[in-house]
Amino acid sequence: MISYAECSARERLALIVDAGSFHEWLPPALKLTSPHLAQLGVPSSFDDGVAIGRARLAGQDVFVAAQEGQFMGGGVGEVHGAKLVGLFKRALRDRPQAVLLLAESGGVRLHEANAGLIAVSEVMRALLDVRAAGIPVLVLIGGTGGCFGGMGIVARCADHIIMSDIGRLAMSGPEVIEASHGVEEFDSRDRALVWRTTGGKHRWLTGDCDALVEDDITAFRQATIAALGQARPVTLAALEAEHARLSARLTFDGSEAVSLWTALGVPQAAKVPDLDVAGVSALGVH
Repeated sequence: MISYAECSARERLALIVDAGSFHEWLPPALKLTSPHLAQLGVPSSFDDGVAIGRARLAGQDVFVAAQEGQFMGGGVGEVHGAKLVGLFKRALRDRPQAVLLLAESGGVRLHEANAGLIAVSEVMRALLDVRAAGIPVLVLIGGTGGCFGGMGIVARCADHIIMSDIGRLAMSGPEVIEASHGVEEFDSRDRALVWRTTGGKHRWLTGDCDALVEDDITAFRQATIAALGQARPVTLAALEAEHARLSARLTFDGSEAVSLWTALGVPQAAKVPDLDVAGVSALGVH
């Protein structure tokens, strides 16, 4: 077993796709870095924190992108976002079997502020254009940094989300919530609370991700292969069903994930944090 969380972005790409099939666009030798960070005197990365390109998965053509959480928390800036937009736009032209996004990001890179915000909005538009063309977009989440902020929204725009039990997905990160509303609202140091509220088990039980896997590269690869070719058209009926599901959740008046699981009909909800992936999957409530 190889831990997905402990791998770098490029290591994940190399192990998820067919061996030796990844061809990177805008590779390290081009040193496409952020002009904004240089002006601020902040160290840059040779790829601005994201690798993009084409590959094969189970013999099928796919486009891929992987964010590097070790560089500025995977934050999205102008160049980082432009690379993702370019990937999606090329997918519209070349029509691969799927686009894979290995997401690990805290959201917009604060150093680039408005440029980062605009970049995230452009990524969302490009992703939805790809979905509208019938090309499925699959998001994999299992890095130690999680997937938050604007990238959390991007992930929920995709056809499928695959998460490990230690992956995290949310709009706002724990530290952001605590800083904005106080430790009484959310204690970011309470790691059990953080994972109950944003972790893979919670997202699977609430229908916010489509496959829950172990923190294992092979498990991620198998789940991704299983989702290939399964496009989910963005239709009015689908949007209305999603809005109805979320509206029902708004009626929940509790303050803890365990209470929400109970309200959703999860049996023995209090035991969920102690269950492994197989145990959670066996609950049969997804």
